[in-house]
Amino acid sequence: MSAETRNTASGQAIPFNSVDVRGPRFAAWITTAVLVVVLIAAALSTAAAAVLIAIQAVVFAIGAATGPRRSPYGRIYAALVAPRVGPPTETEPVAPLRFAQLLGLVFSAVSLLGFLAGSIVVGAVFAGFALFAAFLNAAFGICLGCQIYPLVARFRRTIPAPASS
Repeated sequence: MSAETRNTASGQAIPFNSVDVRGPRFAAWITTAVLVVVLIAAALSTAAAAVLIAIQAVVFAIGAATGPRRSPYGRIYAALVAPRVGPPTETEPVAPLRFAQLLGLVFSAVSLLGFLAGSIVVGAVFAGFALFAAFLNAAFGICLGCQIYPLVARFRRTIPAPASS
């Protein structure tokens, strides 16, 4: 095993900057379920919806900051699912997944602000945006944040560095 690879639960070496595609899809299923519960809770109690979306925002923040392997749902996948599903047959890069988690954090933060401000509509709409993105990834393997990431990465590279004097 080189310094650029790591062992999975099954003992297979994969690059450090990539993950088994099944992990993020597993996380997307959990996220989908949480966000459905947020929307149901919003119809019954704005406070309950705010608490649930706040918890999901923390999960998104951890995923954005540390990557999919260290996020709470990634740890669940690694501990409980990965040892039972066999070695990964496909991997995906970590950077776009972290960006997708950042977008999820933005949607959930705006949703939380909506619920806290007493606007159920704003809270539910932004929770719905996050739900749509999570469901697309879970059910169809389409990561919206991952699709947007190359555009953002290109934009970051085109910003000129400040001139030093």
